[in-house]
Amino acid sequence: MAQALRALIAAALLAIAFASSPAVAVAVGPRAPSWAELSSSEKQVLAPLAAEWDSLDAARRQKWMGIAKRYPTLAPPEQERVQQQMGAWVRLTPDQRRQAREQYKSIKQLPPEKRQQVQEKWQEYQQLPPEKRKELSSRSGAPPAAQQLSPERRREPDSRSGAPPAGKP
Repeated sequence: MAQALRALIAAALLAIAFASSPAVAVAVGPRAPSWAELSSSEKQVLAPLAAEWDSLDAARRQKWMGIAKRYPTLAPPEQERVQQQMGAWVRLTPDQRRQAREQYKSIKQLPPEKRQQVQEKWQEYQQLPPEKRKELSSRSGAPPAAQQLSPERRREPDSRSGAPPAGKP
């Protein structure tokens, strides 16, 4: 009887340990479908990501799925912007993506008035002719929005191709 009780307790402890492991947490969490499992409308929205979709981790796929879900409610100019940003994101190297995520996080931590200043500077930069943007970018190494960050929050230049400093996923 004692041996059966010990075996039962050991099995329960093993089940608890297994259930709390990260590998199980990912499997039990929200499911991230493969490219083949996406609906045709999701594939259309997420088309720029098609080549790398199945290599994205589940959390990233879920974020992109959220964007695809909201996409139909966006105005046409906003839909176009999302498509352009997805294309720019796909062209970034993994290191550039990491830098973009870090910069996004640092901008989100700024006080609201400083974030507003950064946003205004970025909009000013976006209004410049492409030649002037290229000149400024090559001269300083970072878009104006990144230059507005305090030195302790500033990141190294990432030479992103047109993606805004607060670009997502």
